[in-house]
Amino acid sequence: MQKMAVPFTRKDFGDDFLWGVTISAFQNEGAFSADGKGLSIWDTFSSRKGKIKDKSHAQIACDFYNRYTQDILLAKLLGFSVFRFSLSWSRIMPKGTGAVNQAGIDFYHRVIDACLELGLEPYVTLYHWDLPQALEHKGGWCHRGVVFAFEEFVRICTREYGNKVKHWIVMNEPFGFTALGYMLGVHAPGKFGLSYFLPAVHHVTLAQAEGGRVVREEVPGAVIGTSLSCSRIIPYTNSESDLLAARRADALFNRMFLEPALGMGYPAADFPLLKRIERRYALWRDWDRLAFDFDFIGVQNYFPLVVKYNAFMPVVKISEVKARYRNVPVTGLGWEINGDGLYEMLKQFAAYDQVKKLIVTEGGAAFTDTPEPGGRIHDTARINYFQEYLAAVLKAKKEGIPVDGYFAWTLTDNFEWAEGYRARFGLVYTNFDTQQRIIKDSGYWFRELLTGTAPG
Repeated sequence: MQKMAVPFTRKDFGDDFLWGVTISAFQNEGAFSADGKGLSIWDTFSSRKGKIKDKSHAQIACDFYNRYTQDILLAKLLGFSVFRFSLSWSRIMPKGTGAVNQAGIDFYHRVIDACLELGLEPYVTLYHWDLPQALEHKGGWCHRGVVFAFEEFVRICTREYGNKVKHWIVMNEPFGFTALGYMLGVHAPGKFGLSYFLPAVHHVTLAQAEGGRVVREEVPGAVIGTSLSCSRIIPYTNSESDLLAARRADALFNRMFLEPALGMGYPAADFPLLKRIERRYALWRDWDRLAFDFDFIGVQNYFPLVVKYNAFMPVVKISEVKARYRNVPVTGLGWEINGDGLYEMLKQFAAYDQVKKLIVTEGGAAFTDTPEPGGRIHDTARINYFQEYLAAVLKAKKEGIPVDGYFAWTLTDNFEWAEGYRARFGLVYTNFDTQQRIIKDSGYWFRELLTGTAPG
């Protein structure tokens, strides 16, 4: 790999800046029924015909369950100091509540111990989309009982690992799994419509805060966050209708889970549909339970959204103007590459007085990666992506925005939900037939940035 001109060094971000890499349980572990694990909604959903674009499944995935030592060593080799991973609820509690699976408990002890032995700080995500199927049979996130089940799960996890793990992330992208899974039906559990979406939103918001309270109670000195997807919203024109559409989109995509956590309630003034939550799904006592004093907010920004008013779009009256129609650079998934969008979202989130600290808990890009003869993978486009987005983080940091870390998504190519294995985000290439790992040029680029070690 040729040395590329980089507009910053590690020192520019400061000695305390966190450099991490991220994976998730369902996307990486495999071993879907091993050692007493129960089924999750994604095990069920991915087994249905036509749900995964490449007709694949995650029964083996990256085989992290058996290869975790190798992958954690790779994270260390690339120079990262933080390893973020999630706990599979159905591996620890196969039915979602009640009986605990000791083999699942022991597995995550081994993962945490491996991190600590290598000097990697474990950041544990409590929920990364893989709800136990047994709870979905009872209504899943649409049923109020899931909040109490989640509290039970969090209490078990914190009592088991709290003496080793001090950094916790309660939820990963709640807008993503509620909108895609409970309104549009394109992700697990595949439900469609507002009658599923709105109660799911409310119960996830409650669980986000209740989960934080359990961690605070059980783990002295814990640093607690939650990770939210967000997109800079850009009106297509300056017309009044497009500007109003942009305000509705911002309330839906960026504020719906953040503002309740900050004690502000749902942004119903800009997205009146949310008033239905109060009328139909909330109890009077819920309003005092939505807020939690998080130590940090995780920011997960991949692309901006350009929106316009659309009278024919039911309920929301918003349409996205796709990147492919706007002659802008895109990733392999057609997502616009725009570091300014991340900069603007860091500014927007930091503007809330209640937000203490921000960490970019995911960031990355999918491209088509093919090993060349000799095995090297020259993913220059991904390197350029990270340079642009990290430059945006540094710009925000220099302006006084309290952004304290950047976690790359993801360590190894993995199962990318409904895309299957077509979308490769990894710094390390995974051959899913042989489970061979090959460090891509982007992985070597991070190693050079973080350790000063040039690729061989």
